[in-house]
Amino acid sequence: MHGALFPGSQVLWQIVVRTGVIYLLVLIGVRLSGKREVGQMTPFDLTLLLLLSNSVQNAMTGPDTSLAGGAVAASTLLVLNYLMAGVSGSNRHLRRLIEGQPTLLVHDGKIIEPHMARERVSMDELHRALREHGINSCDQVALAVLEVDGSISCLKYDEITPNASTHLARRRFIQKKQ
Repeated sequence: MHGALFPGSQVLWQIVVRTGVIYLLVLIGVRLSGKREVGQMTPFDLTLLLLLSNSVQNAMTGPDTSLAGGAVAASTLLVLNYLMAGVSGSNRHLRRLIEGQPTLLVHDGKIIEPHMARERVSMDELHRALREHGINSCDQVALAVLEVDGSISCLKYDEITPNASTHLARRRFIQKKQ
């Protein structure tokens, strides 16, 4: 009974290392999947997430099925998530690496098709986002941006105050993306 609740410390350290490696691999996989997949989960995405979590569970704990082993794996995931959030919150470069950057999809009423293709955003998704913002067509859009959380934010021309600083800021943003 004692081994079922409290395995040796060497086993617990193995669980910490295994869990850390799995955490990083899953984080990289989610990051590489793109913003749209993270922002809006479909039934396929939810199924994948559930199966993925079940498949990596054994890799994290190994043969250890003890209460302490499960608690160590869960605690390691929580601590790693807390540390990643703290480090990415204070380090802009790491935050960009982990979260990505917003992507300009529409500028001055013109769809930027290479950006749409790279981010795997369909025209249907773009038009749905425009409708959600009360916009009938792309020619009414000053800017449409795919945010890092997978949502699409849109600005109409009348929502942007036309002055030198906003024009310059928009121009710099667009030049960075190209």
